[in-house]
Amino acid sequence: MAEALGGTLVLGGGFAGGYVARLLGKRGATIVSPENFMLYTPMLPEAASGTLEPRHVVVPLRMMCPHAELLLGRATELDAERRRAQVETDDGVVSLDYQHVVVALGAISRTLPIPGLADHAIGFKTLADAIFLRNHVLRRLEAAVAAQSEGHRRRELTFLFVGAGYAGVEALAELSDLVRDALRYYPTLRDEPQQWVLVDAAPKILPEIPRSLGDYAARQLAGRGVDIRVSTTLESVEAHAAVLSDGDRIPTNTVVWTAGVRANPMNERFGLPLDERGRIKVQPTLQVEGLENVWALGDGARVPNLATPGAFDPPTSQHALRQARRLARNLAGERKPYRYRMLGQVATLGRYKGIAQVPGALLRGFPGWFVTRTYHLYQLPLLTRKLRVVADWTTALFFRRDIAELGTLGHPERLE
Repeated sequence: MAEALGGTLVLGGGFAGGYVARLLGKRGATIVSPENFMLYTPMLPEAASGTLEPRHVVVPLRMMCPHAELLLGRATELDAERRRAQVETDDGVVSLDYQHVVVALGAISRTLPIPGLADHAIGFKTLADAIFLRNHVLRRLEAAVAAQSEGHRRRELTFLFVGAGYAGVEALAELSDLVRDALRYYPTLRDEPQQWVLVDAAPKILPEIPRSLGDYAARQLAGRGVDIRVSTTLESVEAHAAVLSDGDRIPTNTVVWTAGVRANPMNERFGLPLDERGRIKVQPTLQVEGLENVWALGDGARVPNLATPGAFDPPTSQHALRQARRLARNLAGERKPYRYRMLGQVATLGRYKGIAQVPGALLRGFPGWFVTRTYHLYQLPLLTRKLRVVADWTTALFFRRDIAELGTLGHPERLE
């Protein structure tokens, strides 16, 4: 039996879907999401390094969207003609009738058929990935202390990041800060060399930003000893090594894959028009092409932007938020096309260093870092979450970084 909904069904509780439901307010929405929280992904690197408590970079959907209903599950089928969706929950399959449906399933990590990648590399897209990566890096320090040979110790202290976009650069910078701070407590490793390697197929790191800022970021990373390999790809990953396209074989136990995202493959099950990259094709009003009551936005949609004719929006939280605002207004009856000119781009490069492209200025160093943090704090929903993040940042100014490795968290021992 199908359950009738009085308002809108939102498939996906990420940044795009969560904000649509929040902006709809009392008009009513039901969110279908496998988690009960929205992850603010720009703060993921700081959660991975321990600067921010992981729970503080997520926002509970029931708090963020107090007027919406939440159903934990995954949409598996969508019948646009009958206006019905099937949702798989822990208790079985539920059919939901809707008036409008918003598809906002976001994106997943884009992987390539590289030998050993799935078996030996670590992703960096979810909160679980960030927590796992932090525990893994701290575990490598423990393994380096116990290493019986110089080669083994060097392997444990070598960290390879593939992908020099925002995620890769910020994650590497934050985690190198974590290791540098943690070595205070590892006296036998203080004089041991570390190797941080950043690999990307593009000729420059951070190709999305103005060249002067990208060059500044490269100089900052190189000054910290990061080995930047541009115009280079990952050829294969082994249990204790990675092979690059330049022929170099790097002994390492840490390969982090941050080389882009792709649309959620669940889009393919809904029978909606998709482009060659699996993104849902939408009109300027954010309605799915050829369908009156189906809408899509976010990283999993190909969204035309009238402010940038001929181009589609990139997968950023900045664009997802503006898409959500336009879509919510259109659902209320305005039906105007989406138009948004990007305000700028920001990124952190570790402690007190950052870059920011803002209207009329290119900022680097401390001003860039400050603007980046201020912008992310502004974008983070809920005053309570903002205050928790500020408290974490303030604590980090006066106290040393925590180095507890919590790899067993969430995996309790079985009762005997």
